Order: sequence, then structure tokens, then C-alpha cells
Amino acid sequence: MVLKTFGWSFAVTALGLVAAVFYGGWTAFGLVAILTILEVSLSFDNAVVNAGVLKKMSEFWQKIFLTIGILIAVFGMRLVFPVVIVSITAQLGPIEAIDLALNDHARYEELVTDAHPAIAAFGGMFLLMIFLDFIFEDRDIKWLAWLERPLAKLGKIDMLAACVALIVLLITATTFAVNAHQYGGVHVDKSSTVLLAGVAGVVTYMVVGGLSGFFEEKLEEEEEREHEAEEEARRTGKPVSAVKLVGKAAFFMFMYLEVLDASFSFDGVIGAFAVSNDPVVIALGLGIGAMYVRSLTVYLVRQGTLDDYVYLEHGAHYAIGALAAILLVTIQYEVPEVVTGLIGVALIAWSFWSSVRRNQRLRAHEEKEVALAANEV
Repeated sequence: MVLKTFGWSFAVTALGLVAAVFYGGWTAFGLVAILTILEVSLSFDNAVVNAGVLKKMSEFWQKIFLTIGILIAVFGMRLVFPVVIVSITAQLGPIEAIDLALNDHARYEELVTDAHPAIAAFGGMFLLMIFLDFIFEDRDIKWLAWLERPLAKLGKIDMLAACVALIVLLITATTFAVNAHQYGGVHVDKSSTVLLAGVAGVVTYMVVGGLSGFFEEKLEEEEEREHEAEEEARRTGKPVSAVKLVGKAAFFMFMYLEVLDASFSFDGVIGAFAVSNDPVVIALGLGIGAMYVRSLTVYLVRQGTLDDYVYLEHGAHYAIGALAAILLVTIQYEVPEVVTGLIGVALIAWSFWSSVRRNQRLRAHEEKEVALAANEV
């Protein structure tokens, strides 16, 4: 199972490290290895959340997520996205931006850093919406019941998550963004930029998440009708038509996963410049890390880990909330990447430990009931 799931990751690691040696020698090899570890540590919560979505998809779409999805993640978010940002913010043509990325690493880093407030606002608001929708939903299984129970009651208010998110955005734009930190220690007013990018993050979440939810509901309705039709076919001997919405539903869920991955990758892409300002080295390191995150996502799905350790998804969403807050704070203040990674790992480890204790309690309760039943006999 491990080799089958992580085989592509091992292969990409080998190819990526060899490419690093050819590109920049053993120095590049070391930097790529460090960036890989950075990406995995920052994105473990991403894998857990992705697994919650991916488990609803067929094996075919899981393979698409690992193949086409990784191409989008590596070349799209880790290589092309920073160049596009530089092209837009610096008002450069695509060719000029690529030339700048390859030949003037310091200036390229400066321009990407200059775009950080907009990137952080978009990604922070997108992730905040994910977190708010999760904690405002009434769930059968609650991890921190003292907190989740009253929040679930509040969640009955329509559009509460969007209202809270927009209030947070207004506060951010009128505090952090007014004195946003820029490259070289300069502080400038980025209020309008942060507002626009933050609203775009909220809208993107509502559009992509809404479409994926809509088609998921349609898929469930079609599956229910198909099941009823199969039962009728067994009685009458008539053929049953195939369900046609599976591909459309899975496609929008796949798009939701890609946008989710993009939002998670923002902090990694920006933080990578603390290690290296070479876009090729960054793309190699973060690309290898992204591959492991995807493999880990599929592994969690196939092993049924989320079903066995029921609080993992809760811990991952709390980590998302923490990451969203950190992204918004970094509009003005610098937050070390190690802090971001440790907070996410700590929350997921805590939720895993809570899940283990819950399973032990349930097992002990079942054994006690079996023993009582045996004594009665």
C-alpha cells in the first residue's frame, strides 16, 4: 500500500534532487531538500482536509488528483503563479517577468514580497471561510464540545460565516493593511489592495465551494434514484440508465481541491524566499513536497484513517483557522515559518491523540458490555 501510494512521490523526489544537482550543484540539492521538508510540514493539515473531500470521489478522480493535479500544483502554483503575480504587480510582460525570475533573483524576490499583502488577504479569507463553515455546522461528532456546541447553534443564522469573514477583513484592512510591511522595511498603505483581494477570496470560496456542493447533492440524488431504479429493474427485468452527473460533480470537487491547495500553498511560496530566491530551486523543493502531500491525502482515504480517527478532520480545520489568522497577520508582521508549521502539527497531533483515547474508551465500553452479557448468560 505504501509503495503503491507513495511510488510517484519517491520517483519525483529522485528526479527532483538529481535535477537540483545538475542545476546548482550540491548547494541546490540541500536547498531543495529543506524546501521539501518545509512544504510537507506546512501542508499536513491540507492533506487531512483534502482527504475528507477526496474520499467522496472515485478512484479515477483520485488518480487525476495525483497526476494532472500535481502538474497544476507544481508548475501552476509553485512556478507560474509567482511569475504571474510579478507580471501583474510590476506591469511587466510575461516574457520580461520570466527573464526577471531567471536572471535577477533579488529583484524577483522583492516584487513577489511586494505582492504579499494581496496574496495573504486572498488566501487568508479563503481559508477563513473554510474554517468558519466547519465550526458553524452542527456535527454529530464534536471534538471540543464546549466550543463547538454553542458555535453550531449560532451557525443556524443564515450567512453568518460570510458576515464574520467580511468583518475580519474590514478589521484587517483598517489595521494591518494601513501599515503593511514591504520589502526593505518600508511600510505603505495597502488597504484597498487587501480589501479587493480579500473580497475576491470570499467570492472564490462561495463560487467554487457552492458549485461543488451543488453537484455533490445532485450526485447523491442521482445515486438514490439509480438505486431505486435498480430495485425496480430487478422486479421487471428492464435496463437501468447510467448516472451522468458523476463526472460533472467530481470535476467541480476536483476544482475545489485545486483552489484549496492553492490557498494552502501561498504561505509556503512566500516563506520559501527565506530559504532561496531562485525560482527553479523553489519550484523543485515545493513541488516535491506537494507530491508527498497529495500521496498522503490518497493514503488517508484508502486506509480509512479519517473514519478511524474521527477528530483528525476537526484538528485540521482548526489548523486552517490558525493559518488563516497567521496569513492576515503577516500583512504587517513577519511570522516565522516554523511557528506556522508547529501550530498546524500540534493541533493535528492533539486531535489524533484525542481520537486514540476516544477509540480506547469505546473499546473498553464494548468489552464491558460483552462481559456483562456473558455473566447474564
